[in-house]
Amino acid sequence: MSEWLVLSIALAAVCAVVLTIIVVNQRRVEADDDPSETPDVMDYMTMMIGVVYAIVLGLAIAGVWEARGSAQDSVRQEAQALHEVRERVQVYPAEVRDRIRADVDAYVSHVVRTEWPHMSEHEELTPKGTRLMDTIRRDVTQYSPRTDLEGHAYQPLVDQVATADAARTARGENAGPTMPGVVWFGLTIGAAATVGMIFILQIRRTGRELLLAGLFSVLIAFLLFLIWDFDAPYGRGIGATTEPFLALFPHAAG
Repeated sequence: MSEWLVLSIALAAVCAVVLTIIVVNQRRVEADDDPSETPDVMDYMTMMIGVVYAIVLGLAIAGVWEARGSAQDSVRQEAQALHEVRERVQVYPAEVRDRIRADVDAYVSHVVRTEWPHMSEHEELTPKGTRLMDTIRRDVTQYSPRTDLEGHAYQPLVDQVATADAARTARGENAGPTMPGVVWFGLTIGAAATVGMIFILQIRRTGRELLLAGLFSVLIAFLLFLIWDFDAPYGRGIGATTEPFLALFPHAAG
């Protein structure tokens, strides 16, 4: 089932629950109840709860968005470094050049077809991907340049392999969720308290008030979903993608 379909069902359910509670609660209110009698301190407290939770939500969204951007940058850096390796070995003898290019292609194909789904599901890199990266490093570093041109290309190639390996390590470190469990606990409790303010303020059953209550509860649920989706940079629909690899290595998707 698509996560967007799940989101739609969840938002509809949240809205339905909130509106149902409002309607049921209003049936229990006495006829002479006056909502204008809500104490001023209650208005102040509900306002502060909303403001504080809005700040927390904003910081959480900014944090997971930054983590997603960092994850995508790591993928882009890794793909670009491997592309540079593939191009710079042009000055090497045909046998060495073809072997290194074949190693790079094998690694990229493994990342796109196998390692990425594995990383999304298990939040870790694959041992085979590590071995393929080691093979690239070994073939590049163990070659002894025979001409000045090859000598000038040798160190940049070694540096590019190191850059790709570092980016791969960063990709592995960012494979799991970035938000601690205690933060999720606070976000959940804050959402319950914020939506609960609807009932504390004695909302009525007029069409306008019910519409605003439904939209407010759906907004809170959607923002929590957004944080959850961004929390796994490589594992969900709005996360980082293999696009940098596919753009530089089109054959990897075949």
